[in-house]
Amino acid sequence: MSDEENIVQVAVNAPLDTLLDYRVPYALRERGVWPGMRVLVPLGASERWGIVIGGAYCPLDGERLLRELIDAPDVDAILSVDDLRLGGWLAGYYHAPLGEVLAMMVPSALRGGETWRTPDRHGWALTENAPMIVARAARQTEVLSLLREAGGALGDEALRGRQSTLRALAERGWVRRAILAESVVAIGRGQGVTLSDEQRHAHEAIRASLGRYAAWLLHGITGSGKTEVYLAAVEDALSQGAQALVLAPEIALTPQLVARFRARLGERLVTFHSGMPDAARRDAWLAARAGRASVVLGTRSAVFVPLPRLGLIVVDEEHDSSYKQQDGARYHARDVAVVRASQRGVPIVMGSATPSLESLANVAARRYGLLRMSQRAGGARLPRIEMLDVRRRPMRDGLSAPLIERMTDHLLDGGQVLLFLNRRGYAPALTCHVCGVVEECRHCSAPMTVHWGRQRLVCHHCGAERMLPKACGGCGESDFDMGGQGTERLEQTLLGLFPEFPLERIDRDTTRRKGSLEAKLARARDGEARILLGTQMLAKGHDFPGVTLAAVLDADSGLFCSDFRAPERLLQLIVQVAGRAGRAERKGEVLIQTHQPDHPLLQALMRGGFDAAVEELMKERRIAVLPPFAYLALLRAEARDAGRGAALLERCARWLAEFGRELIVWGPAPAPLERRAGRFREQLMLSSRRRDVLHEALDGLFVAIRSWPESKGVHWGVDVDPQDLG
Repeated sequence: MSDEENIVQVAVNAPLDTLLDYRVPYALRERGVWPGMRVLVPLGASERWGIVIGGAYCPLDGERLLRELIDAPDVDAILSVDDLRLGGWLAGYYHAPLGEVLAMMVPSALRGGETWRTPDRHGWALTENAPMIVARAARQTEVLSLLREAGGALGDEALRGRQSTLRALAERGWVRRAILAESVVAIGRGQGVTLSDEQRHAHEAIRASLGRYAAWLLHGITGSGKTEVYLAAVEDALSQGAQALVLAPEIALTPQLVARFRARLGERLVTFHSGMPDAARRDAWLAARAGRASVVLGTRSAVFVPLPRLGLIVVDEEHDSSYKQQDGARYHARDVAVVRASQRGVPIVMGSATPSLESLANVAARRYGLLRMSQRAGGARLPRIEMLDVRRRPMRDGLSAPLIERMTDHLLDGGQVLLFLNRRGYAPALTCHVCGVVEECRHCSAPMTVHWGRQRLVCHHCGAERMLPKACGGCGESDFDMGGQGTERLEQTLLGLFPEFPLERIDRDTTRRKGSLEAKLARARDGEARILLGTQMLAKGHDFPGVTLAAVLDADSGLFCSDFRAPERLLQLIVQVAGRAGRAERKGEVLIQTHQPDHPLLQALMRGGFDAAVEELMKERRIAVLPPFAYLALLRAEARDAGRGAALLERCARWLAEFGRELIVWGPAPAPLERRAGRFREQLMLSSRRRDVLHEALDGLFVAIRSWPESKGVHWGVDVDPQDLG
């Protein structure tokens, strides 16, 4: 093997926008260094881990002295060719360093030199697109023939001395590393429930698409039985010897989903989410990689779990903003899942009672197929939705008199009541009643929230805390006003109004201890708790058969917000909360308290339900040239000193102004939360009707920024397809 063949390109886990070339030392040449392997490399005066991308067949000269790899601890590549292809797309689309993206795709317990166990026998296997012959490449043709004659795979011992040829074939996607000890066992379908006509139609469409790429939007109202369709489709995939990936927005908030999948699939299923210990995540990841786990059920990071026999992807609650990563490479797991399904040639099912506008636009453009389920499973009736105008009405800590009366009727009739308020704590601010000074966070430009039970002020942005003051820092007086209400304050009010009815509050403050959420949800499901009060945690994915009245206490919070997505999220939350009512034999009702009963969105919802409200939002987005009718990117800049981030983004705006009329630039402007965790934050929004124009502008801009003096001392980055403008 010549020196030129012993050079590899490495994506180093560092903020670098290029691959680095390294020489393979003599000690590693016999064993071979393959694409997807972990390697330890010198970088400057330090050492970093990285992933081999491929060979760098370039001539060497006396002026180009390459440093050598320090170590390659693995026999196998930890990432497959499919994984590298997905990582390459993600790095390009979200404009993130490839080395950091690939490191993100591996569990934290495997990002360094930690050893990991696999079955004993390793080798190489043909991929589906491997050709019969390779023109003008006799050695490559010979290896392909050997693999084909052996049934498609051979162990390392049979291919010794052919490392450079195998590496060339792997880089072209014609062979892959394989664990030859793994067995592909078709698993028969379990005993499911009898499907309704709508469920059966959806299931048959998904089953017919197994073995090829197809994207399905399963738009089913709450209680229509989407989970049963998922399970039936997963069992179909397993019966063909394939594996399945199921994504949920927040595993910790949907224990019922995990329980139902486990009850049907048993030991064939592993979970993967951030709440698990590092070692457990590593073991689940390796089990899926080795083919021992048939189904992976996890949160957004599970979209990267390796599945060599992937046959189906399911994304539950596809509209949920939790699928968007908010730091580092700001990927959207739903969108990554669609790309992964397309690359692997398998179907993907995205389910929701309140689909995102982007997914509905993809249906309209015929990129997704639509599967509708408009009837509740088991014959349960839809709740009646009523808007409650609270203007000029007396309020008791956010509760109007008509709502209190309706709660009393339902409770006395044996029903459960669910109240939704998306604001935890006792009060959103503490104000001096004498001089008007508001107790603000010392690190953020925001008031601190009162948590009365702990006698603390807490910043919900950076997490800073301090004791409730005994006197105002401005005037020294001790007369404070705590306007507004959160779930903690409302809980006290409800205990005073309905002392005879057990109450359960479910928010982040009451579910910190391990197992507390599960215990609270169990008390809610079995009817022990008669009044349920909570934030979004209570509105997502839970089945409370005894709830007969659900109420949204502050529907106006999303109507007048700087984030254009706020009305869409409000609509989704209202419909999700409404879905918690009347899911058994009792008919439910839903009350929406508002000071804006004439708002077009609320009027559309009352007139024609979710579909009519979506049509109203689509009209607004089309006029404003906002997603799904345009593509966005948000440049963010943070600095300790005020003005430094703005200076950088102002230069970016001037540079982008010369790019052409197909690119619209807004800003720069301070972020809605201008100061967070001690840093001043600025934003610049880019918009274009053409995705290629947007990415071309970003590519050129990033090359320019790195040479500008304004970038020194500024932490900057881009959020492609931003979901949160805060």
